[in-house]
Amino acid sequence: MPRIVSFLPAGTEMVYALGAATELVGRSHECDYPASVSALPVVSRPVLDLDESSPGAIDRAVAQQMENGDTLYRIDEVLLKELKPDVILTQNLCRVCAPSGDELTRAVRKFDLRPEVLFLTPQTLDEIDRNILEVGRAIGRAEEAAAVLLSNKERLKRVRDAVKNAPKRRVVFLEWTEPLFCGGHWVPEMITAAGGDDPLGRPGADSLRMSWDDVVNAKPEMIIVSPCGYRLDRSVELARQLPRVSGAEMFAVDANAYFARPGPRVVEGIEMLAHLFHPRLVPWEQSDRPWKKI
Repeated sequence: MPRIVSFLPAGTEMVYALGAATELVGRSHECDYPASVSALPVVSRPVLDLDESSPGAIDRAVAQQMENGDTLYRIDEVLLKELKPDVILTQNLCRVCAPSGDELTRAVRKFDLRPEVLFLTPQTLDEIDRNILEVGRAIGRAEEAAAVLLSNKERLKRVRDAVKNAPKRRVVFLEWTEPLFCGGHWVPEMITAAGGDDPLGRPGADSLRMSWDDVVNAKPEMIIVSPCGYRLDRSVELARQLPRVSGAEMFAVDANAYFARPGPRVVEGIEMLAHLFHPRLVPWEQSDRPWKKI
C-alpha cells in the first residue's frame, strides 16, 4: 500500500473518501476533516500567524509576503523525509492555500526515492472530478474513485432535475469580505447547478476584487457570505459587519467545508445552495445546518 502525504485539505478528503485513510501518514496544518486526521503528523505550517487577524489584515500581510517573494508556508523537510511518502498531494492553484510546487520540489530533491507528486489544481467541477480519478489511480483506488464520481453525479442530477423549471435566484457570492472578492473557479458552476445566477461570478477563473457598489448594482435577491478558509461561526461574524442591500437576503455559510476546498464535498455544497435558493424543491435532510440567515 502506498504511503501518502497530503499538503492539501481537499486531497486529504479525497483520500478518506476513497477508503485509504490508513495509508495517509502526514498532513498539512489545515487538514482537519474528518476529525481523525488530526492524529497525523503535520508536515507544513504557515509562516505568518494570522489566526486572530481581520480579513483586511490578512489580505495586507499576504500581499506583502508575496510582493517580497517570500513563501507563505514552511515545510518540515526532515519529517517529510522520515515519513518516506510514495505519493504527495499538493497544488499550484493558489499560493495562499498550500505550499507551492517550487517549495515542494526543493523539499524532495534530496530524497533517495522520489515520490509521485500530484498537483491538484482544478478550476472547474469537471476538473475536480478528474483530480479524484487521478488520486484514485495514484494510490491504487481507481474503482473507489469511479464509485465516488458516480454517486456525486447522481446527487447532482437530482438537484438539477429539481430546480430546472424554477426561476433562477439572482445571487452574489462573496469569497472574501475585506476587501470584497467575487466567487471564482468552480463556485459559479455550483451556483448555476443549484438554480442560481451570480452576475459577478467568474466561472473557471480567479476571483477578483470588487466594491460594495458592484454588489448593490448586481441587484441580488440573495448574498452568500463565504470567506475562504473560514468555518460558519467566523463567516457569521464577518457577515454581520457588512452593509445590507435592500430586498436581498444574506446567508453566511461554512466556506471551509463546502466551497473553498475542491474535493468530494462540493456536491454537498451544491445541495445546500439549492436548498437555500429553492427550499420547497430541494429539502435538506441532514441534522447539521451549515448556514445561518443574517
